[in-house]
Amino acid sequence: MTVPTALRSAVPGQRLLIAQALVRRPELLLLDEPLDSLGLPNQAAVAALIGRICHQEKVAVVMVAHDVNPILHHLDRVVYLAEGGAAAGTPAEVITSETLTRLYGTPIEVLTTSDGRLVVVGSPEAPALHTDRHATSGASAAGGDHAAG
Repeated sequence: MTVPTALRSAVPGQRLLIAQALVRRPELLLLDEPLDSLGLPNQAAVAALIGRICHQEKVAVVMVAHDVNPILHHLDRVVYLAEGGAAAGTPAEVITSETLTRLYGTPIEVLTTSDGRLVVVGSPEAPALHTDRHATSGASAAGGDHAAG
């Protein structure tokens, strides 16, 4: 297998994990929070890498992500899970203010930037409800949202 150009320029840790997964030429790649703990430039680089792998290597990718904004313009299909509800379809069908507001039970805005990208903006969490999902104390965060594409 030749290493895609995108793999050579991605974030080193993520690049290694994705390269290891691609060695066996999978038809499906499952990714759990691949953008977690990355800065904005690295989130964009890894999201672009995953998008290129889908199209160049013909690999389907199912990804869990709490922040959908970095990956939205790379998605072909979305399954959005939140607060016990679900919506599936194209990003244009699922990533809407109406759908996300219904799923969360609180106002969510989906904005379109000047270059046509979608951006999801939600209400801030109340401090008492906010939990650290990365805490090492063994406690898990309540709630959450996941998007797979």
